[in-house]
Amino acid sequence: MTLTPHTLGTPHTREEEPGIRAALTRNGLGQASHVLTGWIQSRLSTIHLPEVQGEVDIGIGAVYYVLHDMSVVQCDLPEPEVAPTEGTGISVLVSGVSIKIQGSWNTNFGIIHDGGWFELAVFDILLKSTLQLGSDYGARLSVTALFCQAEVGNVDINFHGGASFIFQPFVSHFTGRIISEIQVKICPAFNQAVESLESHLAAMEVSIPVSPFVFVKIPLTESPIVTDSGIEVDIKGIFYSIQNPTEPPFPPNHFALQWQDDCMLAAGASEFCVNTVAFAHFTAGALQINITDSMIPKTSPVHLNTSQFGPFIPQLPKLFPNRLMQVLLYASESPHVSLRTNMIIVEVSAEAKVFAVQPDSSLAPLFKLDMEISLSGKVFIEGQLLKGSLTLNNFTMTLGSSEIGQFEIGVMQNTMKTALNMVVLPQLNGKLRDGLPLPSPKGFSLANAKLTVGEGFLALTTDIEAPYEDKL
Repeated sequence: MTLTPHTLGTPHTREEEPGIRAALTRNGLGQASHVLTGWIQSRLSTIHLPEVQGEVDIGIGAVYYVLHDMSVVQCDLPEPEVAPTEGTGISVLVSGVSIKIQGSWNTNFGIIHDGGWFELAVFDILLKSTLQLGSDYGARLSVTALFCQAEVGNVDINFHGGASFIFQPFVSHFTGRIISEIQVKICPAFNQAVESLESHLAAMEVSIPVSPFVFVKIPLTESPIVTDSGIEVDIKGIFYSIQNPTEPPFPPNHFALQWQDDCMLAAGASEFCVNTVAFAHFTAGALQINITDSMIPKTSPVHLNTSQFGPFIPQLPKLFPNRLMQVLLYASESPHVSLRTNMIIVEVSAEAKVFAVQPDSSLAPLFKLDMEISLSGKVFIEGQLLKGSLTLNNFTMTLGSSEIGQFEIGVMQNTMKTALNMVVLPQLNGKLRDGLPLPSPKGFSLANAKLTVGEGFLALTTDIEAPYEDKL
């Protein structure tokens, strides 16, 4: 089988370059029809059928009848055909639907009144519709039913109770009326369901908190693009600090998202989007930590005590003998992430303010270290886990300022670099080797997922496994 590659994001004039791109492919739409099957079934089961009244001439007079309290008790629905319609939206075709209805009947023939219950089987229901996709005033996804057509093939009615044996032979006189009543109700019910979906979409937030510090804006940057290969959406995808929302000081980069016909969903994030995550946490003040000696493993050869720092800073234990130390470690600039083919590079500028803990628990400033750290990493998906590895590219340390006089930091820098390579990175790589669980909203899970790092973007192509039993 030949797989056709598709590209989302061919450069063209646009008001805003998206940080996130996503595509639901034709194959994905076909899979979505499984969920749509349950959705349509639930809607058909809630159709309210009005009373049907009429009269039947039985040769010696007219029998007036009323069919009432009708409800759908069974629905057999083949899988719908769902496909993108280029330039419009989604076409939906449902054929061969059968439903079973139960209700009550009453007749009036002069002074004779009768009643009972009946079973109504409706065969070969056909539903055709076209849904238009767009964006509303709030840049949210919108959906509208452009067209709907419904047809009912045939019905079969069996009456029970009372004098139904007299009534049954005259069923053919009002089956046409029953067919018409059902037929005219299908499209309004379908359109009402689409309007309900549109109401939910219109109420969706376009600013979503993702942590106690950061939220992301996800409005569409333009209306969805519908092609024969699928539905493509461009999303703003910028992360901001909740307390200090600041526009990132760097411009968005263009990227093109590619996928093939055999996947259901493709999604990509630009290097710009990834860096807004770092910038948002930086402006939120979240990239800092106070390190105390209690946080250092007992097995560590070095602890935060002035006596143990004597080999690095000879004057320190003389000025502050046997004092505990505390370190405020923080990013001095927003970390920068570079996405290169099959590789992620992270560059961090950090500062460490070191204090001595006085007997009264006050902090005496000692010195400040300036650090530049460069890491490279690889990421991939295995099953339902995100895995990867990190490598230290470079680590430099300089003395930014000192309240205890000058000292050489070469030995301390080498010790820190060794600790990073021998302790910190192996622990991180152990966790990455075991894998981090991928999110699975509402029971959905990824299958055949592939994560790619390209020039200036991250891309994910995957199939989706849905919990059908929970959806139907």
